[in-house]
Amino acid sequence: MLRAASEKRIRLITIMAFVSIPLSGFVTDIYLPSFPSMAREMSVSEKDIQITLTTYLLSYGISQLFVGGILDSIGRYRPKLLALFLLIISSILITMTNSIFLICLLRILQGAAVSVLVVATRAIFVDIYDSERVKHYLSYFTIVWSCGPILAPFLGGYLEKLFNWHANFYFLAFYAGFLFLFEWFFSGETLPQKKKLNLSENISLYAMMLKNKIFMLGILILGLSYSIVMVFNITGPFIIENTFHFTPVVIGYCTLILGFSWMIGGFIGKRRLSLGFKSRILQPILLQLILIASLIITSSFIENLFIMIPFAFFIHICSGILFTSFFTTSMLYFPKNAGTAGGLMGGLVYVITSLTSFIISITGNVTEQKDLAWRYLIIAFILLGIILIMNQAVKKEKAEN
Repeated sequence: MLRAASEKRIRLITIMAFVSIPLSGFVTDIYLPSFPSMAREMSVSEKDIQITLTTYLLSYGISQLFVGGILDSIGRYRPKLLALFLLIISSILITMTNSIFLICLLRILQGAAVSVLVVATRAIFVDIYDSERVKHYLSYFTIVWSCGPILAPFLGGYLEKLFNWHANFYFLAFYAGFLFLFEWFFSGETLPQKKKLNLSENISLYAMMLKNKIFMLGILILGLSYSIVMVFNITGPFIIENTFHFTPVVIGYCTLILGFSWMIGGFIGKRRLSLGFKSRILQPILLQLILIASLIITSSFIENLFIMIPFAFFIHICSGILFTSFFTTSMLYFPKNAGTAGGLMGGLVYVITSLTSFIISITGNVTEQKDLAWRYLIIAFILLGIILIMNQAVKKEKAEN
């Protein structure tokens, strides 16, 4: 049991836990700059390549709904080893096939594996540290996690240029392999006491939360806020390479810049948590709509990379502000069942994101800057409507209490 391990060993395990956190972002984003070349090499449409990301997100989201309870009943160590092993094998198998169907199946497997890794890694801190140390370490989770979405496409662009799209998945296999070897030789079980899996209790908790209108509206807002970012992730590479005629390296730089915009939005949102609804929520969504409308108008006269990326940068900052604001309030809505609420919220956010990504994929090829802008606008308008509905629901609840 690692709780009784030496301080030096626990410190090493803590460091490696933080090293493993960005892996989920790498699995999601590292091959984004390779979308156009994958479509050409496999002789398939943009939609087919985009669906490989959608299937991963859907699997990742659904798996998080069930993984927590399973890990509490059987432990963290062996499931984590199995998840890393599956990630290694699936990444290698993806490089050996040109079948989109098989790649989607393997991405579904990767989504489930990464959900185990994320939930198990988060739980390790709770297992081996006291509450004050846990709060200290968990406060760094979002910052460390964001390194994945920021750095992954940047690295993927260079791997694509120097080698080919297969190199992205070889990198994932190497990353997972390194973590697997560390876990095998240095880590161990951290769960002090296994709990009996109570499915009926979990189902009743989920049912109670799903019936809560404000909680569910918050999850919808989180999913749509992240979906705005995903619009660029699945369509931007095709515009940059096929329309603007830049290389995958440039795609990597663009996603690196937009990754920072999401992080900046998160920091701004955190500083504005004490503000009222109008300043904290309404101002960012209205600013986002103004920016999107300006991008649509500008696209009627000029379309180029140096117009699209600055607009996207500030649009994504607004989404980061909204996401951080509603993430905090949603997490605190069920304080007595924060773990279950967090799992449900995290899972459904990715399910919503995967569904919007799928809808974006099947609405036709996005070949121009204005196509991207109109998709931004549709999601932002839906987001505004849900925010206004939620504001009314909150007012009604306060009046009744």
